Amino acid sequence: MPSMRLDASESEYTDDEATPLTQHDIYGGSTKGSDTKNWDVFRNLPPEAENESVVDQACYLFIIKSLKIVAYIITFVAVLAGAVVAKGSLLLMTSQLEPDRIVPFCNRRFARDKQYEAKIPEVERISWTWALLFAFLAPEIGTFIRSLRICVFKSWRQPAKMEFIVPFFFESCNAVGLALFVFYVLPSVNVVKAAMLTNCVSLVPAVLGMLSRNSQNDGRPKWLLKCAVDIMAILFQLSGLLLWPLFSSESSSSRQWMLPLSGILISCGWWENYVDSSSPFAPIRALGKMRKNLVHTRYFTYIFISLWKMLIFFAAMILSVWIAGGNVANLFSQFSNSFAVHNINVTEVRYNTFSEISPDSPDALPLQEIIKESSATNAVTHTLVVQMLAAYICYIFGKFACKICIQGFSFAFPVSLAVPVTISILISLCGLRSENPCFWDSFLPQYLYWSCPKGDNFISDFIFKENAWVWLLWLLSQTWVALHIWTPKCERLASTERLFVTPMYSSLLIDQSLALNRKRDDDNDIRTDEVEQDPSETDYEEIRSIDSSHKEKDSKFKADTIPRIYACATMWHETKEEMMEMLKSIFRMDEDQCARRVALKYFEVVDPGYYEFETHIFFDDAFELRDEGSINSPVIVNPFVKLMCDTIEEAACHVHETQVRIRPPKKIPTPYGGRLEWVLPGKTKMIAHLKDKGKIRHRKRWSQVMYMYYLLGHKLMELNIPVARKEVIAENTYLLTLDGDIDFHPNAVELLVDLMKKNKNLGAACGRIHPIGSGPMVWYQMFEYAIGHWLQKATEHMIGCVLCSPGCFSLFRGKALMDDNVMAKYTTRSDEPRHYVQYDQGEDRWLCTLLLQRGYRVEYSAASDAKTHCPEGFSEFYNQRRRWVPSTMANIMDLLGDYKRTIKVNPDISMPYVIYQFMLMGGTILGPGTIFLMLVGAFVAAFRIDNWTSFYWNIYPIFIFMFVCFTLKANIQLIVAQILSTLYALVMMAVIVGTALQLGEDGIGSPSAIFLISLSGSFFIAALLHPQEFWCIVPGLLYLLSIPSMYLLLIIYSLINLNVVSWGTREVATKKSKQELEQEKKDAEDAKRARKNGFLGFLPGNASDDTAGSIEFSFAGLFKILCCTHQKPVDEGQQLLRIAESLEKVNKRLDTIEKTVEVPVAARRRSGVANSASSPRTEDKEGESGNTRENDETKDDDDDETSSSDTRERRDDLMNPYWIEDRELKRGEVDFLPGHEIQFWKDLIEKYLKPIDADKKKEAMIAQQLSELRDRSVFFFFMINAIFVLIVFLMQLNKDQLHFRWPLGIKTNITFVEATGEIQVSKEYLQLEPIGLVFVGFFALILIIQFMAMLFHRFGTLSHILAATEIMSCSKEVDSFNKDSAVQKEGVRLIRQFQRLRNFDGDSDNGHLGGLGDVAKRKTIHNLEKQKQSRRQVGTLDVAFEKTFKEILSSPDKQAKLLRGDNFEVTLQALKERRSTVLERRSSVVERRKSQMETLKGPILPPNGVPNGTLVPSSAASRTRGKAPKPAIKNIDFTNGAHNVRLGNSQGVMNQAYIPDDIQLYSMQQNRRNSGAWRDPELGDNGGLHQRDHVEDGDIDNSSLQMKF
Repeated sequence: MPSMRLDASESEYTDDEATPLTQHDIYGGSTKGSDTKNWDVFRNLPPEAENESVVDQACYLFIIKSLKIVAYIITFVAVLAGAVVAKGSLLLMTSQLEPDRIVPFCNRRFARDKQYEAKIPEVERISWTWALLFAFLAPEIGTFIRSLRICVFKSWRQPAKMEFIVPFFFESCNAVGLALFVFYVLPSVNVVKAAMLTNCVSLVPAVLGMLSRNSQNDGRPKWLLKCAVDIMAILFQLSGLLLWPLFSSESSSSRQWMLPLSGILISCGWWENYVDSSSPFAPIRALGKMRKNLVHTRYFTYIFISLWKMLIFFAAMILSVWIAGGNVANLFSQFSNSFAVHNINVTEVRYNTFSEISPDSPDALPLQEIIKESSATNAVTHTLVVQMLAAYICYIFGKFACKICIQGFSFAFPVSLAVPVTISILISLCGLRSENPCFWDSFLPQYLYWSCPKGDNFISDFIFKENAWVWLLWLLSQTWVALHIWTPKCERLASTERLFVTPMYSSLLIDQSLALNRKRDDDNDIRTDEVEQDPSETDYEEIRSIDSSHKEKDSKFKADTIPRIYACATMWHETKEEMMEMLKSIFRMDEDQCARRVALKYFEVVDPGYYEFETHIFFDDAFELRDEGSINSPVIVNPFVKLMCDTIEEAACHVHETQVRIRPPKKIPTPYGGRLEWVLPGKTKMIAHLKDKGKIRHRKRWSQVMYMYYLLGHKLMELNIPVARKEVIAENTYLLTLDGDIDFHPNAVELLVDLMKKNKNLGAACGRIHPIGSGPMVWYQMFEYAIGHWLQKATEHMIGCVLCSPGCFSLFRGKALMDDNVMAKYTTRSDEPRHYVQYDQGEDRWLCTLLLQRGYRVEYSAASDAKTHCPEGFSEFYNQRRRWVPSTMANIMDLLGDYKRTIKVNPDISMPYVIYQFMLMGGTILGPGTIFLMLVGAFVAAFRIDNWTSFYWNIYPIFIFMFVCFTLKANIQLIVAQILSTLYALVMMAVIVGTALQLGEDGIGSPSAIFLISLSGSFFIAALLHPQEFWCIVPGLLYLLSIPSMYLLLIIYSLINLNVVSWGTREVATKKSKQELEQEKKDAEDAKRARKNGFLGFLPGNASDDTAGSIEFSFAGLFKILCCTHQKPVDEGQQLLRIAESLEKVNKRLDTIEKTVEVPVAARRRSGVANSASSPRTEDKEGESGNTRENDETKDDDDDETSSSDTRERRDDLMNPYWIEDRELKRGEVDFLPGHEIQFWKDLIEKYLKPIDADKKKEAMIAQQLSELRDRSVFFFFMINAIFVLIVFLMQLNKDQLHFRWPLGIKTNITFVEATGEIQVSKEYLQLEPIGLVFVGFFALILIIQFMAMLFHRFGTLSHILAATEIMSCSKEVDSFNKDSAVQKEGVRLIRQFQRLRNFDGDSDNGHLGGLGDVAKRKTIHNLEKQKQSRRQVGTLDVAFEKTFKEILSSPDKQAKLLRGDNFEVTLQALKERRSTVLERRSSVVERRKSQMETLKGPILPPNGVPNGTLVPSSAASRTRGKAPKPAIKNIDFTNGAHNVRLGNSQGVMNQAYIPDDIQLYSMQQNRRNSGAWRDPELGDNGGLHQRDHVEDGDIDNSSLQMKF
């Protein structure tokens, strides 16, 4: 059609980003010639990337990596030391339970030539028995408290009968076995044996793990090998339980027969971690299914199980004492005595020589002297405390290691080393003790020591005679059973429930508990083909019917758990600089996602941080009239849209540091206006939705409604997949809300996604927003934002929930937004005055309020940095805060007003948090009065005036400003506010000096000094804890000077202008239609007439506005004074309007004459124009977009040819709107929406987003109601603050009668009376009135809460940063373990380097500022000549990587140049081998598919009688316009292993029912997200397109389609 033609002067772009890259060319064969003249070859290169987000990244990364290395070491030492100390102290306690135990006693205080020994009495054993019980109870009490807290404050589910009985049984077995093991078995063996036996408590996990293996998961050969090793581990565990009972020669071997029973019972405690629902055995499958349900019922169950385990362990303890021959009654009767001081009998060791003297009595013994030694007072208590603390430290640091992803070295390694290190230490200690009984007597009481092996050469005897070498097999078997701890798969900062099966630990066997309780299956393994599966383009039922062997529940959600991030930016009137920052951020995300996708498709590496990404930009008021003042002027995009189109390539050049051409956008007409689609170099899409405010409701909130319903409603809920899949997809779909001026990096988004993965109840997460700009207002906001994030947001995050996740940079979970009373309620139209304040002025905070009221959590990540442009002018800042202040208060009061229900629904909001928010709200309401009183007191101190004078001087400016705000226009109010702010800043400087003098007089102990020091100290410490943002504290002085302006004048300005609901920022003039100009003229005449007939209308000069003055004075429109009057200049616009009116009258008369004489209307005056196209300000009637109406306007004869043709052409807004022909939008492809999406937009607009018709009466009523709301709010604030000020001020005046004595800062006066010679000493106390004391305590409490919360939040942030930081391996040796680790950790980083576009085509670095070595050697002319001869091309990152990777493999020099000294040898070698493996696997897949598809050759009966040779679409209703006819399939060609479908008219069609589920047709017209076909050139013709593309509705428009696998 005529509107779609291209000029011959501008060549078409022939490349297509959706086309598979079949050429070894970075540009896919896409080029565009450049007709650069010789005189115009000079270049303006983009600047080099600064590689920084907030501060210098090089220094920052060095510090973070150093901290992570320190964390590695400290955590390793803490876990290992905790485990060793806990186990050693446990064995020390069990050693004291041996009956009739005799211990060598130090002879240092007695005769050194004699030997002594101590006998442990029963009362001593009783204390150690209770100590072991208390050590067991400590974590069980923690489990009970944790379970009770979660069930009370959070959600829980009651378990089924079997879900309670089975855990109850296994946990009971564990408690009984542990009691028998500790109280009966371990006391009967020496400590070295005891330590070894702790490696024999994993028999049941070994058996269950073997029975849970499925040959289908690992492949039969691998499964057989694992089962063989499992059998060996089981045999080794059995040998440990049976070896010493069978072969031991000790007298206590009978007690050791309890070892097998206790070992088996103990190992029952870790059953849950080793059962799998995919087991081939039915009982194991049942337990595996039960395990999944226990995740939701665990805490309710463990409330009772923890109590039961305490009781059953206590009962088993009594049983063990009774079996061992002890007196059970003494356990209770001697309890108090056992922990008190008692006697230890010490005797001399005498050899039996008395039988030689008295042969008649060979069994007689000489008399022994018994020495009474007092027991240590707190030996038992100290040992118990050490054991519990060591176990807890081991658990806490082990969990910390798992959270920050250092599990291998700092968790698995020390846990595995715990027993060997303990044995080594015990052998050393026993050897030293056997040589010297006084060894360690200063550390332990002399009668306390471990039970060591007997004999002089006990080590060799123990190893060989006692068969202790078998212990190595036990250690290896436990290592195999707990092998999963070496290969963690969970996400960063995973919750405790994600890390461990049961919530706590067993302190008596801490290392075994941590290893066997650590979850071994995180369900995080996702295959490459699953990742490529796109639910939006896959018919689930069809795939299931193709391969019925796949169970829906087996792998139904793995690919659905991949994060899908939709960046949703709202734009309006941003400047080029602001647009540039946002677009650069999008290009960075595109580059990052491309690197992860290349790793996935080229090396089949599923990066843990892999995500899918797509950008949507929603442009408000994106259209304007081409001709202002015209009746039927066509609509074009406004200058801001064009500015963005011009800025995109420049932003790409800045990110990629080279000249990059972006394909012109695809232009799509839509019911709401239009759409522009770009495909970025990384193959992600960026879609700009252009909103016409005449067709759809504008403003930010309605743009948010627009993308929520489009992305979550249309694109997700209308998928033809099961509901369970939609649930998982919604849970992992995230909306990244952005402003048009935001600047961020991919790692900031990754950190927010980490929070989402960690907590499924998290509805939104926000990052640290850094204001940027220049000027004093920006400096003020730097400090304000810093303090707000450091203290306030951190406190909200720690003790409750963040109340506002700003829309400039936040991540929202799709499932949370889709919940009841969130998305649907967010569409509520503002019909009440409160709605305009709460809904439209603070939409971001209201959305978070809705999430909180539905039970979702909102968090803050201080490590996720983003920068945004903030107001640089005073007026713009005040107008912004004029919106923020009332909306913030309205939303918080809405939340607090319904706090009881919110506490009940939201587990993260508690009563203390509500009280904290009430305190903040009270401080906000009383803020103006507090600042006023502060100023009054400061004036008194600074200017040495009395209280009343200071009161008057401060009250007058406030009343004046209030009067100005009530009576004058907004611009006058802002001028007055600016003047007063300046004066107050000067006064505050004097106040600061006066306050300092007052503090010097009152002393450092005065309340003011303490509060000021505490406040400034907390700010300074907070800055030290935020080293990247330390310099934000420098503008603190400016913040202090601005306190009266920001907390007094701004509050007054915001409240009095509460009835003003306009945006107030980024306002620009727009072109207006003739109807709008006429309406403005009519309104001006009505206003003029009203003034004439109103008050003072009788005065002369009031009837005419033709006179103007060089100097004018007016007061609120009541009167005006003109000086040096003169006639007003002629308004050319008004003259043109009058001419247009005259021409219109002439046209109407001509029309009337033509109708009368029945003359055909000329085409140029009767062109059909669609209603919506002719005037975007008129409402588009539903279903009549294609109808036309006659224009009553004639065109001037001077109009150019293009305008005439435009007017003659019939327009349809969904087919050929005028704006798509705009040359400034570039000559991109024109496409159209499918029918179902058009219907969706029409329905959405009709129900929620239909433009609001202007209703003067309703607008006047709303304005009146807003004024009434303003008056009520001002009156409330005024009265509350007036009463508060009056009370405090009167108390200040009467402080001598009503006050408290401040205990600090006391002054002592010493007076010498000469007359009497007396010395009088008097004390002078600082006086504090009651209200002042309350406020000091009030603000001190808030400060303490915020400071403590900030400390905890900083630790969490540091953990998050450490978890996200990878340390490069320095090893040059490549082994199998290092290969996989290197690919996982460093592969994406290396790919990101290889896919860089800069210098790829031989661009020289000389043009960049980085090459400033020798300017004289720069090849300037050579580079310019080369630039002139080059062709401007489109860069794609994936092909750039492919080509670079090939060059590196073949050229070591190229490798050294690109790596630039980075030690990536291990990673590069691993990538090479990984690529070879992938090619081999894909080649085998090709051959297998080839053999499977051989049966498809030959004719196949047509379905439903349709003639052969055609493809039948599944649904004719879903056809879209603009598609080519569907071709016929001729045959399937299998040459060279590729499956090529030839289309033609021959008989036979492909039977779609026999196509494997991983082979789909490739469609050139597909519109899938993140499209970008991938090929394997190294496979030659066998290389398939590894991308799942969907042939929508059977539409195919190319002559041949290639099958993909």
